[in-house]
Amino acid sequence: MLSVEDIHVYYGKACALRGVSLSIDDSSVTALLGANGAGKSTTLNAISGILRPRRGRILFDGVDISRFDPAAVVRSGIVHCPEGRQVFPGLTVRENLLLGSYAAGTHQQMDYVLALFPRLRERLTQFAGTLSGGEQQMLAIGRALMGKPKLIMLDEPSLGLAPIIVEQIFEIITGFHEQGISVLLVEQNAMLALEVADRAYALSHGQVRISGTADELRDPDLIQRIYLS
Repeated sequence: MLSVEDIHVYYGKACALRGVSLSIDDSSVTALLGANGAGKSTTLNAISGILRPRRGRILFDGVDISRFDPAAVVRSGIVHCPEGRQVFPGLTVRENLLLGSYAAGTHQQMDYVLALFPRLRERLTQFAGTLSGGEQQMLAIGRALMGKPKLIMLDEPSLGLAPIIVEQIFEIITGFHEQGISVLLVEQNAMLALEVADRAYALSHGQVRISGTADELRDPDLIQRIYLS
């Protein structure tokens, strides 16, 4: 489905990604691991069109999207759910969800999203800024799903949430394959990410250092190497 091939990404003169390559299969979960500053969010931003690689290319369903702007990337079927939720606090839950459906041009996903997150149904007329952190994360993921993505990129979905909410969200992530949705998951909690992932890539200093199946990477000593390298 997605093939990232030898991309180099810069912030001004500073090289943030040095030849990153990875691939994602249909209806799969791929984890992207690494310490803070390793290049995980930069990789997601490059795929979503926020940043443009200076070298390399990004293929999605066989189409080179390396020069697509973010709106075109969303229309192609990739939706980015960023770190920090970034909901619109002055809009209601319903309005936030409807904004997520703009690129898809349909509200057909609404019933699916509200079935996944019943709490959002109870709060449709509530302003997003008044929701708890867990509810805002549900809203951010729900808004992304409203775009009918083939691939959803989740950046730190467990950040700052209570364990019971994290468990609920990760149960939902594991069910995305039933809807034909692939997931690229950035998550500081490596063991949690590897529990739901099929494959994983570990970044360090803007490069892929380790890759393999989730089972192969589910080794405490290897995880320590990933985060201390």
